[in-house]
Amino acid sequence: MNEIISKRKSIRKYDQAPLDSAVIEKLQAQIDALKPLYPDIRFSVDITNKTRGPFNVKAPHYLLFRSEEKDCAYENIGFIGQQMDLFLQSSGIGSCWLGAAKPDLKETAALPHMISMAFGNPAESLYRELSEFKRKPLSEISKGSDTRLEAARLAPSAVNQQNWYFIAEAGKIHCYRKKSKSLLNALYEKMHSIDMGIAIYHIALESENFSFERETEASELNGFIYVGTAGGTAK
Repeated sequence: MNEIISKRKSIRKYDQAPLDSAVIEKLQAQIDALKPLYPDIRFSVDITNKTRGPFNVKAPHYLLFRSEEKDCAYENIGFIGQQMDLFLQSSGIGSCWLGAAKPDLKETAALPHMISMAFGNPAESLYRELSEFKRKPLSEISKGSDTRLEAARLAPSAVNQQNWYFIAEAGKIHCYRKKSKSLLNALYEKMHSIDMGIAIYHIALESENFSFERETEASELNGFIYVGTAGGTAK
C-alpha cells in the first residue's frame, strides 16, 4: 500500500512561518496537474493565507477548493483534494481538511467555494503509526475481497464518521454513501460526498488502469446511495 496513505495524519498545529516561494511554486505545479474524477466538472484550487469560520485551524497557508454546482461535484472535489493532501504530506508538509473554513470576505471567484485545506510546516509529528488509525474494521464497511479496500478504509472523513460501504466483486469495487437520516446528518451530506471522493482516490492510487463509472444495473444497498464503480486491478 502507498506509504503516505499508511501513515498520513491530519495536522492541526503549524509553524506560522510561510513556506519558501520555491515550495509554493512546486505546489502550484501540482495543482495545475490535478486529475479530476469527472473531467466535465469545472473546478479551481487557490492558495491563500487567510480563512474564516468556526473550527478553523491556524496555519500559514490554505487551499480553497471551488467547483461548479452539479451532480457529483463534491465527490470530484474530494478526489482532487486528496491528491493535494497526499502530495503535501509526501513533501514533508502538514495538511488538514477543513469542513467549516470559508474564504476571507475579500476573496472573490467565479466558482462557489466547496471546502478548504490548511497546510504548512508542522509543529507536531507529521506522521503516525498504522496502529494509531481509528477506523472501522473492513467487515463493517465492505463486502468481498480486494486489497484496495484497505486503502479506502484508511481514508479521512468528516468527524471520522466513515459513512461509506464498498462491495468488491469480479475485480470491481462498487462504492456507496450512507443516506442521511436526521437533520444533523443532512448538514454533513455534502461533506460525506467529499469523503467518498477521498476514499475513491485512495482506491485509484492503489490501482492499475483505474476507471470509474456509474453502472446502470448496480445493486441497491439498503440505507445507502450508489455513487459509482471503480475498475482496474490492484497494484
